[in-house]
Amino acid sequence: MSESGLVVYFKAFIIAVIEGLTEFIPVSSTGHMILLGDVIAFTGEKAAAFEIFIQLGAILAVVVIYKDKFIGLIPHGGSKEGFIKGFMFGDSKPTVTHILLAILPILIGGFLLHKIIKTHLFSPLTVAMGLIIGGGLMVLVERLPLSAKTETLERITWKQALIIGLGQCLALWPGMSRSGSTMITGLILGIRHKAAADFSFIIAVPVMFAAVCYDLLKSWNFLELEDFGYFIMGFVVAFFVAWGSIKWFLSVLTKLKLTPFGLYRILLGGLTLYLIG
Repeated sequence: MSESGLVVYFKAFIIAVIEGLTEFIPVSSTGHMILLGDVIAFTGEKAAAFEIFIQLGAILAVVVIYKDKFIGLIPHGGSKEGFIKGFMFGDSKPTVTHILLAILPILIGGFLLHKIIKTHLFSPLTVAMGLIIGGGLMVLVERLPLSAKTETLERITWKQALIIGLGQCLALWPGMSRSGSTMITGLILGIRHKAAADFSFIIAVPVMFAAVCYDLLKSWNFLELEDFGYFIMGFVVAFFVAWGSIKWFLSVLTKLKLTPFGLYRILLGGLTLYLIG
């Protein structure tokens, strides 16, 4: 990026807003940033590192909103054995075991396929395909005669957590959406919309943190001191916008469900195919 500082800050601000808006609603933040970055010419190694870094701001928003759940994962007092048992199988739900079962599949898949994904799947065409396929699945799952037997986050089982984790691997394809993949899987398993969303957001924290750290370690060497200003700005913007986006999404999800988001994805994917065709 060789533009003036003001232009870079303006583009970075727009990207950070889009990251915050889309990271935790099922429309694919990665897909939106790839498409938008292509439109406004916010591309290259530094742009890619920025888009990765600001996800930490979005992650922090989840930690703040669900702070009681994360604090509840940590047992207090007792022997070493009791601490470990409480940490893995404690009374607070979801437990660390739930979270591990849900995140291991995508961590393993992401590690093994990282190079292939970055090389071949980060393009407007592949994003458009992911948006359309994921959107179609959302519309379809809302029309299925599913019975919601798991009413709350606390009632999600280990088996459900593992299957959700396997479904989350669909998000390795940019445009599919991590939250969309997990929520679709949760609904098929008979989990209520709100509980599926809560679990999706909580397991996003370790998944995204691991992915962000891995990518930043590989890209940190070409950043310069002058880059950190708009990186910090992007972090702050992504945090506040993500916080508001999550609150809004949880407040309307029960009424709207996934169909409007699925239709939006299909329209955006179709428009993208038209423009690049």
